[in-house]
Amino acid sequence: MLPYGRQSIADDDVRAVAEVLRGDWLTTGPAVRAFEAELARWTGGVPCVSVTSGTAALHVAYVAAGVKAGDDVVTTPMTFVATAATAALLGARVVFADVEPDTANLDPEAARAAVTPRTRVIAAVDYAGHPADHDGLREVADGAGALLLDDAAHSIGSLHRGRPVGSLADLTTFSFFPTKTVTTAEGGAVAAADPGLLDRAARFRNHGLVREPALQRDPGHGGWHQEVHTFGLNYRLPDVLCALGLSQLRRLAQFRARRAALVARYNAMLAQVPGLALPPRRPYADPSWHLYPVRVLGGRRREVYDRMREAGIGVQVNYIPAYWHPVFEDLGYRRGMCPNAEAYYARQLSLPLYPDLTDTDQDRVVETLTKILR
Repeated sequence: MLPYGRQSIADDDVRAVAEVLRGDWLTTGPAVRAFEAELARWTGGVPCVSVTSGTAALHVAYVAAGVKAGDDVVTTPMTFVATAATAALLGARVVFADVEPDTANLDPEAARAAVTPRTRVIAAVDYAGHPADHDGLREVADGAGALLLDDAAHSIGSLHRGRPVGSLADLTTFSFFPTKTVTTAEGGAVAAADPGLLDRAARFRNHGLVREPALQRDPGHGGWHQEVHTFGLNYRLPDVLCALGLSQLRRLAQFRARRAALVARYNAMLAQVPGLALPPRRPYADPSWHLYPVRVLGGRRREVYDRMREAGIGVQVNYIPAYWHPVFEDLGYRRGMCPNAEAYYARQLSLPLYPDLTDTDQDRVVETLTKILR
């Protein structure tokens, strides 16, 4: 089965991991700092805190933003459920706002209409790697007195008006799952320019520990002394995985270029295929394409999905609108809230896209899809 996405592992990645395994540090060591520093080069210098997953990154970011019971978090339903679930777990009310009908990114005007006096965070998702309208969303967030969070699980390396993802929002979260552009197997990160936000993120991912004597309430016991002032969790990403991530980041430009070339080939070969809408690209965006999401028209998405997979091509659907999950239904959310998102979902199909996808395999994807639709 040809997958819709997969990791791209080279000998350098294997050597980097083996070197750590033979060294003195498996976790909380120099590879973590090196990985975070290299990641900050891709965020325009905005410092980063590594964590154990993209979901952990969202949890850490919402905690750093001070999200709590009684707060509202405005976000998109066209995302993996973690974008909303991590806010709900902190007691916040998730307010879903509709998306742009073609990019599936959070619509700034829909977000504006969803804002309440209790809105603490507006959380966008750079769907498929295409940056959201961060100018419009920044205006909405600032007007609401809220923080802007960018769930950049799909978009590491992407640019918005020449500025890198990671520098556009108050808090940015990354995912390094194997299907993403860069992988640490499991892993994530939080980027924040504000020192206070970054410090809260760093402490929460490490149990809330305070080791600096100048900040402790009862210092002077000895070098072993540490205190917890606010609760946190162990979300530390170990050195062995950071070594893999560091090696991967050094090939991010190569990954971006190959994905862009594959997208260009798809665009050219599928341009005249009937019953298909191709992913758009806004003039302000230079995406790092994580997905190649087409829309199958005429109510044929299920048919195309089944027939493609029967042919050994692992297409995927990304995503079920988040509030369709029973956990949100049980909280009172109902279908029909975001018609653009639901219409997009009904047609969406992700075609295989990853750096090791060969031109020959891509030709096979296009030929099979074209045969089905014609």
